Amino acid sequence: MQSPFRALLFDFDGLIVDTEWPIYNAWRQTFRDHGHSLPLEIFTQCIGTDFDTWSPKTHLEELTGDRIDWHLLDNARQARIETELVGATAMEGIPKAVKAAKAAGLKVAVVSSSSHRWVDEWLKKIGLFEQFDTTVCRDDAERIKPAPDLYLVAARQLALEPATCLVIEDSVNGIKAAKSAGMPSVAIPNRVTAGCDFSLADRVLKSAAELLALI
Repeated sequence: MQSPFRALLFDFDGLIVDTEWPIYNAWRQTFRDHGHSLPLEIFTQCIGTDFDTWSPKTHLEELTGDRIDWHLLDNARQARIETELVGATAMEGIPKAVKAAKAAGLKVAVVSSSSHRWVDEWLKKIGLFEQFDTTVCRDDAERIKPAPDLYLVAARQLALEPATCLVIEDSVNGIKAAKSAGMPSVAIPNRVTAGCDFSLADRVLKSAAELLALI
């Protein structure tokens, strides 16, 4: 059966590479160092977007009642994240799903609120960069998720109508962006976002391996 879609648009963090767990661990340690906890249900507010939506920095300063010098903390946190990610590979089912989509004649793209430096370098590390028709990142649109801008830029770059592009996301902010862009969406929660409410998504899958049935 021919797919009703003409493109698959993949988020990156937490969907293609499990970057979100190390990021959460690093932030959780920062909070512990200041005598506070950081529950997942609080932290997930910033998954898929930036700190304009919800900021762990502002939250920690509110909890402590102090202004924090973030420069050294930011460098240490990033070093911790990159150390934990050494040797990371693509998440389960992603390479097969990308390969199957291309074999079916579909376009494939990565659409992320992160930077090109982060996304493109990781795609090269895991050997998938050349497989995607385009990558659209935070510098490519005025607004990032949950705004629809990044997804609409991807549709224009692929010369496709938004309704023909299936979005695959792991965050609620990403699903909101897809809905605002007029695109069907599939949620694949990870260990950070597993407790989130994905009722806005058209479907919720257990892993990217289940995408093969939709292609």
